[in-house]
Amino acid sequence: MAILGLQLQQRFPVLTAVCYSRLISATIHAPAVASVSSLSCKLKKWNNGGRLPRRLVVGLGASFWAQYMNMAGNSKSFIASARLKGAVEQALQNAEWPEQFPFKDEDFQRFDDFNSPFRTSDSMFYEVPRFVTHIDDAAIAALTKYYSEVFPPSNTPGVSILDMCSSWVSHFPKGYKQERVVGMGMNEEELKRNPVLTEYVVQDLNLKPKLPFEDNSFDVITNVVSVDYLTKPLDVFKEMCRILKPGGLAIMSFSNRCFWTKAISIWTSTGDTDHALIVGSYFHYAGGFEPPQAVDISPNPGRSDPMYIVYSRKLSTA
Repeated sequence: MAILGLQLQQRFPVLTAVCYSRLISATIHAPAVASVSSLSCKLKKWNNGGRLPRRLVVGLGASFWAQYMNMAGNSKSFIASARLKGAVEQALQNAEWPEQFPFKDEDFQRFDDFNSPFRTSDSMFYEVPRFVTHIDDAAIAALTKYYSEVFPPSNTPGVSILDMCSSWVSHFPKGYKQERVVGMGMNEEELKRNPVLTEYVVQDLNLKPKLPFEDNSFDVITNVVSVDYLTKPLDVFKEMCRILKPGGLAIMSFSNRCFWTKAISIWTSTGDTDHALIVGSYFHYAGGFEPPQAVDISPNPGRSDPMYIVYSRKLSTA
């Protein structure tokens, strides 16, 4: 069982000179840095309403946290790291979730929400098109291969796909087509350049999480390296459930790179294995989804960008 205990050393990371140089150029993604080595063990319900007091978590090292969980009655506690084989996949296996969503509003604040020399509105930040990719070629190839294994066959009658937080490229298999492929993103010029889209919608999900689609409209929803920017994730995931067809598949992919000032604080304060639990919690607490699963599709661990998938299907009865 996984314990949803994330190591939060500080809510907003201190910017070093290296971070400043990365932030100056909006086209460069900075890796999301864990405040401790990773998540300390696998899930357990807490006696204080599903959440450990923040002061118990803030600043604690991994070994101390593991000892704390052992004292709390979890005799099988261990330190899980994304660097350990299978750690991300194990993060969501047999997860026992707290009764209430364990995160608070402050966990979804961003560095850019506060006064800083880099503060910009989302609309201004994404106003200029970026015809670049945000993960390396090996990670892109791994994601495309994964899509080729789980997508409905190309040109299947009646299949509709929504690519959320889309851009000028969706990383779908070469030549892949469906009757309806909708892109939703922040920059119209980027969306116009995306060759797989049959239509697109420009929308800021942090301002308008309501999706402009009918119930039971889509067979697949994808989101590539952007789930970490959602400030109202439960609202968005509930909407995803509404518009998916029964049995429809939602695929959230992420790496360890992000626009630092735009990623939510719970993301920049934690590591890869924690991220799988965070995204898994969105599926769980949104309701209407099968238990989420995680897959590590990183092509060359330690030599190229890591790549992770958290996915779920809409319940056939939802």
